[in-house]
Amino acid sequence: MIARLADQSWPDLAGRRPLVVLPLGSCEQHGPHLPLDTDLAVAQDVTERAAALLAEDISLLVAPGQPYGASGEHEGFPGTVSIGHEALSLLIVEIGRSMLRWAGRLLVVNGHGGNLPSMAGAVAKLRSEGRDTAWWPCLPAGSDLHAGHAETSMMLALRAGAVHAERAAAGPCEPIEQLLDRLTAESVRGVSEYGVLGDPAGASAELGEQLLAGMSARLAADIRAWRVSEQGRLGCRLSAPGPATAGVRA
Repeated sequence: MIARLADQSWPDLAGRRPLVVLPLGSCEQHGPHLPLDTDLAVAQDVTERAAALLAEDISLLVAPGQPYGASGEHEGFPGTVSIGHEALSLLIVEIGRSMLRWAGRLLVVNGHGGNLPSMAGAVAKLRSEGRDTAWWPCLPAGSDLHAGHAETSMMLALRAGAVHAERAAAGPCEPIEQLLDRLTAESVRGVSEYGVLGDPAGASAELGEQLLAGMSARLAADIRAWRVSEQGRLGCRLSAPGPATAGVRA
């Protein structure tokens, strides 16, 4: 059974010092075929699946998800709402400072790559203040960059009714290293007419379920081990994403 922070009363938390996991997403365009909350939906699901795997072993609470992030690169499309890096960083720092007055640890599970610079910086600040905080990225195996086969598959598994498969269109499929300069200069709209970086073709609910289950199992294993890199990345046996991959996927 998943324990959610929003369902607790204060006596339920007295003396517990739990790990609190905060799903972090965005409200941004995901091509003409996926809903604006795709990143949060994925982060929320992965968090809740991992929490279910850990329910008998670790005192863990799933916090209400944060639906707004730093999505300025997508503001060329209607529906995108970005609070920017400064506000996102401040938000995470203040959540951490307040939450860790009673909680033992805070983990931010990030579903939107564009959040990474401010999120990682906020976590580093909290850690420098002596607070046990970490972040973890939702990076499905073999994923393309944005609104392609991976995210389309995951949303087919999570909320098929919100996926408009008839609208799906392919975008640039080059590696991020080849697109980064243009994305920085022109934003996503300048690089992809439909807001897709990748190809939704071949997406399926079955693949989406595999991707979600795989990420959830990795997250649960990383929480059990609780190895945190100098950059605040949980699961430090893995390399932290470099600047070339930090801000685009999801």
